Amino acid sequence: MAGSPYAQNAKKYDPQDFERVAGEPADPEPGSWGMQPDGTFLPPAHTPSVPRDVFVDWPGQLDYRDPETYALNATAEAYYPIVVNTSHSWQCIYDMDGTRYMLHYGGGNHWKLYDITDPRDLKVVDEEERGWGDPRPQFGATTVQWNEQLGKFLAIQASETPRYFLKGRVANKWIDDTVEGQLLEWEGLRGFRTFEMNGPSPRDWVLVNETSTDPNHGPDEIQEGNGVLDLPVYYGDKYLFVATAPDNTFTNQPYKTTLWAAGHAAYDMTDPSKPELLSTWWVPGTRAGEEVDSEYLAGNDRWNNKTSWFGSRMGVFMPRSVESGYRHAYAAQGGQGFFVLDVSDPANIHHVGWCALPTSVAGTEGDNVDTTQVEETGYVYVSGYPMNTDCYEPAKEIYQIDVSDPTNPRVVRTLPRPVPPAEAKFTDWAQRRGSFGPKRSGYFTNTGTPHGGVIPYAFYAAGLQIFDVRDPEDPKVGAYFVPPMGLKDDDDLAAPVHGIFVEWDRNLIWLFSNHGIYAVSTPLLGEPVVGLPDAAASDAR
Repeated sequence: MAGSPYAQNAKKYDPQDFERVAGEPADPEPGSWGMQPDGTFLPPAHTPSVPRDVFVDWPGQLDYRDPETYALNATAEAYYPIVVNTSHSWQCIYDMDGTRYMLHYGGGNHWKLYDITDPRDLKVVDEEERGWGDPRPQFGATTVQWNEQLGKFLAIQASETPRYFLKGRVANKWIDDTVEGQLLEWEGLRGFRTFEMNGPSPRDWVLVNETSTDPNHGPDEIQEGNGVLDLPVYYGDKYLFVATAPDNTFTNQPYKTTLWAAGHAAYDMTDPSKPELLSTWWVPGTRAGEEVDSEYLAGNDRWNNKTSWFGSRMGVFMPRSVESGYRHAYAAQGGQGFFVLDVSDPANIHHVGWCALPTSVAGTEGDNVDTTQVEETGYVYVSGYPMNTDCYEPAKEIYQIDVSDPTNPRVVRTLPRPVPPAEAKFTDWAQRRGSFGPKRSGYFTNTGTPHGGVIPYAFYAAGLQIFDVRDPEDPKVGAYFVPPMGLKDDDDLAAPVHGIFVEWDRNLIWLFSNHGIYAVSTPLLGEPVVGLPDAAASDAR
């Protein structure tokens, strides 16, 4: 190609630069993938893993950073040039003393607190950015919920072993024999912290407990396992669910940067200062020694491919809490597939249904489950997300799974691949560079009640894509908002849009990009609400 829109220090992919090991997927043959005569992009059937700071050139890509904005049935109500982390960030939204706050954080070392009561006038209330050598614990994935028993908010924060990087480099246990020792000897908390929130800012939080997910460690011993991955699943009442590998037997993990493959654990949070472990569930075959007899490894072409992620990456997914009477939880277990769990008795989590997911390697498989439609339609939506840059990996689909019979979940279709508008100077979003594919539909902490028939997703180079599933047998893209690929030369092109947060109760979708934050509305949700939702409803009456 004539040039690259990537920053000057980005590296062009050359297979000769990478040491590969037996079992890894091969690079695809030239001509077996790429742009087709009809203007569509044919993804590779398989690829090895490639670091996100390495770009992959192929004919038909744009050789410039696309400055255009594309919108269908969606409006940017506001834009704020604020970035806390470009590869991924988390958010939680909560109301205190007549103000709606958003806590926005990423990278483990940077958080900002916003007043978003008026989404068109966001105000930074507090912030902290720590240096990389700061000895304090990293600011992990955090769930904020109101605890009626205490009469205050609780924040439950995950703490895990390093997942990707060691000493500033992407870890690879298959070619670096120091990785295993570094991870096994890591001295931080492998578990979660519980805080009472005496105010909206993390500076106001009071630590009430540190809980290790390793139930057998002594007070002076290094803990085992990997701690808690991503958001703790807590609705403010009795039960907490976390994704975790609790000890060093959970090691049947092909992925190169970590040792452990995680399952799920349940805790009783009746006394938040003394969480009680109730039970742990994992996919049979996850622990060392189980692989011989596991039906979930037998015939699984990912096993020992040195590339696929096995086990959970997030906690279980439910449309509402166990305490409210919901019986099942849905578990995306990476390359191990999709499981339906019976969590009605959290002291006895067990699976009642399973289905394999189509192989899509490299990249992340089985990461997210959208449950917003399941009680109305019997469908959940399961997706992974791209990891290699420039679509140098198989397509990451969103699978519509019928769980109306929880003992027999079935993939019934994929959601349609988003396409750019006719006025764009390209015919497939893959040509826009960066990653392209789904990156979650928000979180279970999205505020308010989900709207039937609407599922929004962050989609990297394709921005925000909103699927209309009002007719679940004929899903379609009903709206989108796609911002520029970046506004500065150093904007990270690997993750142009990395996340969204949905305020169902205010008909707003917050979009987090490599150059800032957008507040987006769409008629599919309704008119956006300014102020607190209850106050707005009161005014309407």
